[in-house]
Amino acid sequence: MTTTIKPDVVIIGSGVGGASVAHRLVGTGAKVLILERGEALPREAQNADPDAVFLQNRYRTQDEWQDSTGRAYRPGQYYFVGGHTKFYGTAMFRFRSDDFAQQSTDEGTSPAWPVTYSDLEAHYDAAERLFGVRGQAGQDPTEPPRAAPFAHAPIPHEPVIADMAERLGRAGLRPFHMPSAVDYGPGGRCQRCGTCDAFACRFDAKGDADTRILRPLLRHPDVTLWTGAQVMRLISDPDGLRIVAAEIQRGGEVIRIEAPLFVLSAGAINSALILLRSASETHPNGLANRSGVVGRYLMNHHLTGLMGVRPLRPNNTRFPKTLSINDFYRGIPGDGSARGNIQMLGNIGGPMIRSAYPVAPKWAANWLGRHSVDFLTMSEDLPNRDSRVRLMENGGVEVDYRPGGTAGHDRFVRHVRTLLRQIGFPLVLRHSFGIEAPSHQCGTVRMGTDPGLSALTPLCRAHDHPNLYVVDAGFFPSSAALNPALTVAAQALRVGDHIAGLWKRGIAV
Repeated sequence: MTTTIKPDVVIIGSGVGGASVAHRLVGTGAKVLILERGEALPREAQNADPDAVFLQNRYRTQDEWQDSTGRAYRPGQYYFVGGHTKFYGTAMFRFRSDDFAQQSTDEGTSPAWPVTYSDLEAHYDAAERLFGVRGQAGQDPTEPPRAAPFAHAPIPHEPVIADMAERLGRAGLRPFHMPSAVDYGPGGRCQRCGTCDAFACRFDAKGDADTRILRPLLRHPDVTLWTGAQVMRLISDPDGLRIVAAEIQRGGEVIRIEAPLFVLSAGAINSALILLRSASETHPNGLANRSGVVGRYLMNHHLTGLMGVRPLRPNNTRFPKTLSINDFYRGIPGDGSARGNIQMLGNIGGPMIRSAYPVAPKWAANWLGRHSVDFLTMSEDLPNRDSRVRLMENGGVEVDYRPGGTAGHDRFVRHVRTLLRQIGFPLVLRHSFGIEAPSHQCGTVRMGTDPGLSALTPLCRAHDHPNLYVVDAGFFPSSAALNPALTVAAQALRVGDHIAGLWKRGIAV
């Protein structure tokens, strides 16, 4: 049985991109339907149970993807209301001004964006306020221009992290308070429970798309959220120009949803898959894909965790993600290609270690977790056309990930390990995070000014379809070396303002 309904705007995905666009459409008179393939995340004891989260993978999708060798794996995808922000580490950085310009390293080129920092600055400010970001302007040596300070004071360092900041300062660096979206402080919900990064917050203190945007929006009569609604494909008109419907599966039923406007915000990998799955006679390579870039240029950041171990000093920090370092954002001394951001990781406990290294004895993993201070080194993943996600003939998903800039990242990590030893860690262990946990996935539906080289305009509208927007990190032409969430939110607010303006003026979209 097929059911048909007809809202004004369909938003596919309830994460940071889709929720931020919806936020700007309220009050325009448009009837907005948000489609989320997952359900609301249950509030339960397992939210904060490391065994449940990391060893049992309780919240990870049951889907299987495969890599280019045919090896199958369960990706680190989380399908819940609010998207990946339910599990993110709350880091909300603005990209630097020059992240939007072309840059070259000894391993390749990071292309220019079709928008500038100035285009997004006011939207960055709005996004910080919307998600409740806490920080301190003027501390970060690479901070881009700001028209206003942070609306909320930074989260203070706990003793171990304050000691790290002091030691790093004595080493000649300029550590700063990491911008973090947490409802902390007098009257705030944060309990410093010790389970934040990679966990769902059972106190609703995390500034995620669900708690900060969707719950208030859903009190408005013009906004409807459907959960358990997986979009299988989009359908164009006979000429292949306009999108006329989305076909979804919900509760065992196939439903056709018709609307004048569609916003695709399913995440970089899944948005590309939906467009590829929507291939038709007029678009045999998928929708929005005249350029052939859909599914290509997949980036994910180079992410390496470093555990600084102090055998005689346990680490009792409850919320460590308050410190970051950008002194090497444009390179280490004498090597401009070995570069990136350093920030604290959430507490690495024994179950997390055993999930990555199953042969590790439980006692050893727990001891390491108690005696380590944990850092994340992040470098830009240079775009590569052959790094891609593709649909297989049997309907499966292949992720052929080909990162760019790995040698520079490795030199950066070696430099940081040496630094950590110098400030008091006799042992520094490392672990690299790959595409199996695509928390920073981006680039698969890139934007640009040339329809032959990009899928989207600078306002994220498909070059090929005037009523289709793609608003998630898939639009990134490059990945920079900072967490992507705030940039997705800023561009989504910008796109939402654009769509709202068209709607209010009665201009056909």
